[in-house]
Amino acid sequence: MIEVISLALANLTSPAVLFFALGIFAGVAKSDLNVPEAVAKGLALYLMLAIGFKGGVAVSEQGFTAALALAALAGIVLSFAMPLIAYGLLRAMTKLDPVTAAASAAHYGSISVVTFVAGAEFLQMSGMVSSGYMVAVLALMETPAILTGLILAGRAAGSDQRTRSELVREVALNGSVVLLLGSFLIGMLSGQSGMAKLEPFVVDLFQGVLALFLLDMGLVAARRLSGAKKLGAGGIAFGLIMPPIGASLALATAWLIGMSAADAAALMILAGSASYIAVPAAMRIALPQADPSVYLTLSLAITFPFNLTLGIPLYAAVARLAIGG
Repeated sequence: MIEVISLALANLTSPAVLFFALGIFAGVAKSDLNVPEAVAKGLALYLMLAIGFKGGVAVSEQGFTAALALAALAGIVLSFAMPLIAYGLLRAMTKLDPVTAAASAAHYGSISVVTFVAGAEFLQMSGMVSSGYMVAVLALMETPAILTGLILAGRAAGSDQRTRSELVREVALNGSVVLLLGSFLIGMLSGQSGMAKLEPFVVDLFQGVLALFLLDMGLVAARRLSGAKKLGAGGIAFGLIMPPIGASLALATAWLIGMSAADAAALMILAGSASYIAVPAAMRIALPQADPSVYLTLSLAITFPFNLTLGIPLYAAVARLAIGG
C-alpha cells in the first residue's frame, strides 16, 4: 500500500499530469484558454507516429518472437471480451438504453493511446521498461471491441447495409490504426538507422508534446463533466470500477502466458483504459442513435482522469507484487 501511494504521488507531480490538471482548472473556471482543434489533432498524430515508430524500432532489435505472438493474441481476446462485461454492468448499474450501453461498452474493450503513453512514461520512471512490441498489442486492441459493441447493439436495433459498409471501411482504415501500424512497420523496417535520423523528433520533443496534448485533454474533460448528470451514481461508479476489472483480467492473462512484470503492467494499462478517439468516431457512424455525451463522459471525464492519477501507479504496483521483478 505504501508503494502504491508513493507511486501515485510521483505520478501526480509529473508535468504531464499537472498540465492535465491545469486544463481541468481552466475549463471549470471558464477561462478562454483554448487549443485549436487542428492543433490538437496534430498533437495526437504526432504521439501516435512517435509511439508506433519507437515500438517498431524496438521490435526490430528483438525480432518476432513467441512472446510477441502470445501478447498480441492476449490483447485481441481481451478487446473482444471486455465489452461483454462492460455491457452487463452498464445494464445492471444504469438506466441507459441498450444501444447507448452497447456503444459505451465498446469503449472499454478498445484502448486509449494517451493513457498508454502516460503509463509507459510512468513505468520507465519506475524502472519497469515494457517490451517494444506492446505497441503492436496496443494497435491490435483498437478495433475488436467495436465489433463486439455492434453485435450487442444489433440485438436491440438493426442497421442497414449502407451503415455496415461504412463501418467496415471506418474500422479498416481508421486513421489511428493506419498511423500506428504504419509507423510501427516503418520503425521495424528502418531499425536503428531510422531512429538515428528521427530521434530528435520522436524522442526529444515527446514529453513537451505530451504535456500540451494533456492540457487540451483537461480542457475537453472539463467541458464533458456536465454529461455526468445523465449517468447517475451508477454510471459514475461504472467508470471507476470497470478500469480495475479490465486490468485484473489483463493481469490474469499476463500471468498465464508468462509475461514480465513490466509487460503485464503495460497490458493492464491498456485493458484498464477506454478509447476516446477511435471508438467514438466509429460509433458516430455505426450507431448514430447512441448518445455520444454518455460514452464520451464515461471514457474522457471519468475513466481517463482515474487512470492518469491513480490507475496507472496501482496497476504497476499490483503487477510488480503479483509477478515480481
